[in-house]
Amino acid sequence: MTTNAALAARRTAAIPSGLSKYLDVYIERAENAELWDVEGRRYIDFAAGIAVNNTGHRHPKIIGRVREQLEKVTHTSFQTTPYIDYVAVCEKLNTIVPGDFEKKTFLVSTGAEAVENAAKIARAATGRSAFVAFSGAFHGRTLMAMTLTGKTTPYKAGFGPLVPDVFHLPFPIAYHGVSEEESLAALERLFRSEVDPTRVAGIFVEPVQGEGGFYPAPATFLQALRKICDTHGILLIADEIQTGFARTGKMFAMQHAGVAADIVTMAKGLGGGFPIGAITGRADIMDKIPAGGVGSTFAGNPLSCAAALAVLEVIEDEKLIDRAAAVGNRLKSTFEEWQNGNAFACIGEVRGLGAMVAIELVRDRTTREPWPELVKAVTHAAAKNGLLLLSCGTYGNVIRVLAPLTIPFEHLDEGLAIFKDTLLATVREMEGNQ
Repeated sequence: MTTNAALAARRTAAIPSGLSKYLDVYIERAENAELWDVEGRRYIDFAAGIAVNNTGHRHPKIIGRVREQLEKVTHTSFQTTPYIDYVAVCEKLNTIVPGDFEKKTFLVSTGAEAVENAAKIARAATGRSAFVAFSGAFHGRTLMAMTLTGKTTPYKAGFGPLVPDVFHLPFPIAYHGVSEEESLAALERLFRSEVDPTRVAGIFVEPVQGEGGFYPAPATFLQALRKICDTHGILLIADEIQTGFARTGKMFAMQHAGVAADIVTMAKGLGGGFPIGAITGRADIMDKIPAGGVGSTFAGNPLSCAAALAVLEVIEDEKLIDRAAAVGNRLKSTFEEWQNGNAFACIGEVRGLGAMVAIELVRDRTTREPWPELVKAVTHAAAKNGLLLLSCGTYGNVIRVLAPLTIPFEHLDEGLAIFKDTLLATVREMEGNQ
């Protein structure tokens, strides 16, 4: 029998260390919110492939649609010989992406590729060069996406020089003493001291920071950014790559604030496990790109388009927007119960929108000193106990929960029980060793 240890050794020999390794667990099969590794161990999945499998692993409708497409055509490249499902996905996104204006869409393969293209479009449409982004943001690992990302290690360190004319501002995080007013004041200072707003093509913002720690942007902050962009002719670019497709209890997280962006980047949950990304924007902006200015050999692959159409049907038919709210309420109420108990003084804050929920672990609730060592120990111990969890945050002290929206409540509760027991045991062990 193939073992996890044997595969880990093969990985070390074949794959560079720059591709990070979180667990030495090699998955052989999956079903909805359950995974089984090559040794037959079962895991409850609270990661969903980093918010990709919102519709669960191997949803029957998605698998069925992809099988049908597999019997027809697997690749032609849309730019050379187009096909109907690419058009159908774009039509659907033009309809569901927020904004009471005409929109156009084109497809890519990944979230980072969507971000790169959004920047290209913004520059071409405005004739401007500069961008504003936020500390703690994660927009990808390619050159412009990496530059826009607001975390140095491991994403930027050693990879310079980066793209010029990108400026970062503090993201409003009340828990860490950064108010919405301070963030907006920093933007005003930036305009006065560093870059004239008439030179800014776009402001990139995640409605909820993902890798940065699951910090939701205040609704009034997003509304203020919209007004500032309108005042100065700047494009508001919403990165909905992790937050999109029902994850937050809305189809898109910006809908919680009643805000429509000029350009929206998407990926992850759109494909239900198949690689696809998209850029949707105002039609007048999108049409500024000359023929051949955007495109990619594999973008909008027929199999991925078939999967995306099925994903959008599943979200609607199974009312996954409502289910995300229900899953999120169950998670938050459980975590808040833990937080209020004497045994879990390490939980500094519980936060999230819909089924995008996190707990921040601290050494002391008064000082709010991050405790990343606890997060690392808990996530690894949880895997040994049959639960997959992910960390995030600038300091690595946040545990995020991204369970499939289709997870049965008995599996959600089973995972929460494992989480609770693992956290309690790990805290006691670490405190005992101090």
